[in-house]
Amino acid sequence: MKKLLIFLVVIAVVAIAVFTFRGPLKQLAYDEITRDMFVGIDNDAFDPGPSIGSNFPGVTATWQGQVIRRLDEFSGRRGTVLVATRSADWCPYCMKQMIQLQEHKAAYDEAGIGIVAMTYDEPALQQAFINKWGFEYPILHDVDTLSFKTLGILNKSYQPGDDAYGIPYPGTIVISPEGVVVGKLFLEAYSVRIDALSALDYALEALGLVAPE
Repeated sequence: MKKLLIFLVVIAVVAIAVFTFRGPLKQLAYDEITRDMFVGIDNDAFDPGPSIGSNFPGVTATWQGQVIRRLDEFSGRRGTVLVATRSADWCPYCMKQMIQLQEHKAAYDEAGIGIVAMTYDEPALQQAFINKWGFEYPILHDVDTLSFKTLGILNKSYQPGDDAYGIPYPGTIVISPEGVVVGKLFLEAYSVRIDALSALDYALEALGLVAPE
């Protein structure tokens, strides 16, 4: 009886420890696998999405209970970047990318460039992520994959019924104040992303606001 009691106590202690440290351990794992995820340049041939020079086709999304068709209310005075990303709930690369964008939002604001992100996550999951990290730019919910389909960036590796169906190929689309697609950044490897400041430099160049180096 005494051995059984000790065993039960040990099991209880282990369970409490796992529950207590689950969050920090998960974050440590995320930090490790995303440590080298950022690069400064788009150097591959992967190029989904609307053609450069075409009119941005709009979206079918929701934000704070509103239906969003156009990005005008989120646009910067000199242009906008739409960051299509996989998930704010289970994709560590996507979460780190969005967090880094928030960390550098002041630089985007100063440059006059608006940031808009979009994922397939349900709004409640998005809001939990927003609340945790204090995001100040909008994260839109793509309705029924319509936005990602229209933009030509729906990931075709998944089919309806798959848990990940509806995710995009992650990337950034640069849109001029006139609503024209002037640049894109897409890397074929989902675990690699352009860092926020390099993406800003690219956007400014694509918008003709700085001379190419």
